Amino acid sequence: ASAAVPGMDPATVQGVAQRRGHQFEVAFIEDTQHRRWVVRAPMSAAAGAQMDVAVSLLGLLSRRLPFSVPTPKGFVDLAEGCRAVVYPFIAGRPLNFAHLPGGPGIAAELGRALAALHNLDLALCDEAGLTSYDPDTYRTRRLADLDRAAATGHVPTRLLSRWERSLEEVSLWRFAPTPTHGDLTGDEVLAVFEDDDASTGRIRGLTGWQDAKVADPADDFATLATQAPASAFDSVLEAYAHARLDRPDKYLERRARLAGELKLVSELLIAVGSRNRSGVEACANRLR
Repeated sequence: ASAAVPGMDPATVQGVAQRRGHQFEVAFIEDTQHRRWVVRAPMSAAAGAQMDVAVSLLGLLSRRLPFSVPTPKGFVDLAEGCRAVVYPFIAGRPLNFAHLPGGPGIAAELGRALAALHNLDLALCDEAGLTSYDPDTYRTRRLADLDRAAATGHVPTRLLSRWERSLEEVSLWRFAPTPTHGDLTGDEVLAVFEDDDASTGRIRGLTGWQDAKVADPADDFATLATQAPASAFDSVLEAYAHARLDRPDKYLERRARLAGELKLVSELLIAVGSRNRSGVEACANRLR
């Protein structure tokens, strides 16, 4: 951290427990001036390349969104040919989507935050070098992932058939591509509250941008669709629709629920690719 940010004098460091499948190591630093920092280090060359694209994007996003994003203040080269990034800590509490209350408070704030992201000019994403998908290419990519998962023998036949029907329903996939966060869970949404009342909550920042791309806006609702109570999810969608410059397509919610289910396919393929037998078995159990 001190090598990356000249003049920083670290006083304490706190590591963060690794979650299964995560591609980055993270630590929190407090310096002698009581400023807090985050150090993020990729664990592979692929993760490092992902992070470099995200860093380019964050520099363009920081002044264009109504919430904070990580703003890199320095880098340090790592032995693996990658680099670690250091940025100021964004204060806020991660959201637990399972306990998200409906109504005009924090759920509506989240909807407006996602609308602000999806309203951004696509030219920004081109400038940052983000991967971009048109609807048919994205649908075809999803089908290819499902075929690879089916080949493992771990996807139950009835589930496979249901997913294939949805992916082959071309009318379902007529969406206008937008900038997307790509992997939005409650851990990446930082909120602040004036008191214990959820209606006072507002979104302070979004973190974890390494999967950002131009793709289906429904992807950013995938975890919400599978974890949040129905009333909260409806509140998010309602506020989102009101704040979008272009009206959301009528199948957004259906694709969001499908994307939430297909996260299991991605987890299975990652576990198979890394030969993680316990991870494969855990995914197979959840699929069953």
